[in-house]
Amino acid sequence: MPTSAPIAPLKPAQQRAAQGLVDGLSAREIAEKSGLSFETVRHYVREIRQSLNCPPRCKPHVLVHFALAAEQVTPPTTERPTPVLNEAEELLLTAVAEHSAPRDVALAAKIAPADLRSAVDELLDKTGADDVTQLVVLAHAWGLLGARPTGTVESGAAR
Repeated sequence: MPTSAPIAPLKPAQQRAAQGLVDGLSAREIAEKSGLSFETVRHYVREIRQSLNCPPRCKPHVLVHFALAAEQVTPPTTERPTPVLNEAEELLLTAVAEHSAPRDVALAAKIAPADLRSAVDELLDKTGADDVTQLVVLAHAWGLLGARPTGTVESGAAR
């Protein structure tokens, strides 16, 4: 669950690693592409999680959402038309973007845990996304996900 703690701006090396995640690369692929060691990229990913107040074990698609919502990486663009989602699909999209654990996603999406996999598969099919990370990136490009994770509360100074 997002916290209300302030977000620390990412350093350039962290931004490059985060951009690689947005581009759909794994930590190993980012290391190969950048010439950095895999351990260095993993270290950057840990630092990105801390800077963005993302839970320590959040999955890459959640980290991508946090980075995009905090405007710490280049916003995505797409030529794909924005799909028309119903209320349940929009709720599932937000739940997938903000939660790593399947049980938490199902709870936030208000669906039975046993129905989660098929609901996510249907959403992937409808949007044309290959996986949940690409789904989150496309949703940001389409303007379907808000500027900040929904559980985030602004501090008094930011209001």
